[in-house]
Amino acid sequence: MRSGARAAALTALAAILAMGLTLAGCVSAPPRPAVAPLPWSQQRSRLQALDPFELRGRVAVAAGNEGFDAHLTWNQRGARSTLELNGPLGVGGMRVVADGETLNVETSQGRKLASGEARAELTDKLGFEPPLGSLRYWVLGVPDPARPSIETVGADQRLVALEQDGWQIVYSAYMSAGGTTWLPQRLSLTRGDVRVRLVVEHWQA
Repeated sequence: MRSGARAAALTALAAILAMGLTLAGCVSAPPRPAVAPLPWSQQRSRLQALDPFELRGRVAVAAGNEGFDAHLTWNQRGARSTLELNGPLGVGGMRVVADGETLNVETSQGRKLASGEARAELTDKLGFEPPLGSLRYWVLGVPDPARPSIETVGADQRLVALEQDGWQIVYSAYMSAGGTTWLPQRLSLTRGDVRVRLVVEHWQA
């Protein structure tokens, strides 16, 4: 074999061996381990302190023989909850602002109600008085820290079910809210003859 041919053959052999070593390295490289979720006690504390946040979605309510569905926007800033309900819910739309001390309701007709009148209007239109102080935690997938609760947690360290103040809350799906934060996408709340279903389409947290 001529020296030029021999050199070419050796070069080709070296290239084949190098490729084989590269492929072998790719095959033998261990997979990157998945990030383990935080323990539930840490998840719960972190989400209970989440502020501010916003969600947009759809809500359906059945209370006794009455029912409605609507689009819901919820803005939370500190203790202040602002809810806007719009759609074919039989009430023509409503804006609710609550901060634990005061409650204000503005109807689609522009009527502005406060305190007892606002509470009566809200109960009349929805068919029940929503526990807004606790609900701002329930929508995040955590219990109200100020009240006793019974919690069922899944292997992924997310809440599956919750019992608090006579309400049973079931979480059937979660969605990513960015980074390592996962928040409820579908949940249902039941107490007596009242059933509320919430489907979240967008989270900002």
